[in-house]
Amino acid sequence: MEVSILLVVGILVALFVVITVLRALRVVPQARARNVERLGRYHRTLQPGLNFVIPYIDRVYAPLDLREQVVSFRPQPVITEDNLVVEIDTVLYFQITDPRAAAYEIASYLQAVEQLTVTTLRNVVGSMDLESTLTSRDTINSQLRGVLDEATGKWGIRVNRVEIKAIDPPQTIKQAMEKQMRAERDKRAAILGAEGQRQSQILTAEGDKQAAVLRAEGNRAAEILKAEGQARAIDQVFQAVHRNDPDPKLLAYQYLQVLPQLAQGEGNTFWVIPSEVTSALQGVSRAFTEALPATPAAREATATDSVAARAADEAAHAAEAAADAVADAAQVNGLAPAAAQGDQG
Repeated sequence: MEVSILLVVGILVALFVVITVLRALRVVPQARARNVERLGRYHRTLQPGLNFVIPYIDRVYAPLDLREQVVSFRPQPVITEDNLVVEIDTVLYFQITDPRAAAYEIASYLQAVEQLTVTTLRNVVGSMDLESTLTSRDTINSQLRGVLDEATGKWGIRVNRVEIKAIDPPQTIKQAMEKQMRAERDKRAAILGAEGQRQSQILTAEGDKQAAVLRAEGNRAAEILKAEGQARAIDQVFQAVHRNDPDPKLLAYQYLQVLPQLAQGEGNTFWVIPSEVTSALQGVSRAFTEALPATPAAREATATDSVAARAADEAAHAAEAAADAVADAAQVNGLAPAAAQGDQG
């Protein structure tokens, strides 16, 4: 009986010793820290590795994570300067630098950081309108980080970054913004279309201008060439006339050839025939009736051929008939008085 009691007591003592030894040994993982209180007062912070404490006297608290942590807060309603309520979702990156301060300076550092983020965000966004809030995320992030880092320093926490994950304006504002964006796109499209049409008209006008200039230059060159051709033709005719030395008989004959063309006009009811033309016609008649000066070859031909004499007689009769026809035409059209006046002059 006594042996069994001693055995039980020995077993209990052994268990107590084992438990005491186990409580005296504490292993802390890397990037972790544990605060130790001795008799209710902060004693020290256990570092990563194997640590010894006094069992039943030292109290070891839960480990604190010393790595950088990421906390995403739920969206918070914030009122902008232009009285619009927007939902802002933020993400906070922080790290515990002093385990003692994180455990004893603040009851719940996560809740404190969240509330401080919300209040700071409302202060920053409250001084900005909606458009500035949507386009100034970097400014908001930097201001939030400065305020949070300054406030959480005494808590043993360092705020590395604060990021705004989303800014959600009201649904009506979203619809208005979509309409505005659509109007801006339509405006840019209209401006681009107008610019293209303007450029097209400018290019078309430039092309028409160049074409008109080229066409005018071509017409000018054509007129110059035409005038040069006419001048050359007149010069050649003038030279030919002076080389051949025409007499009034030839000019009168040419006038007789032009008279039928003058008579073809519909409004030609009154003619004035100069007296010089009448005398020229008489000279033509005499020229056909008189023997023309002939060359030696012509004299030989006249002497040997009687056909030329008959041809001259027929030509003389034809000239007299032409003169009679002109006189009759002048009498019919009332030209006789004018001719008579010309003879008297």
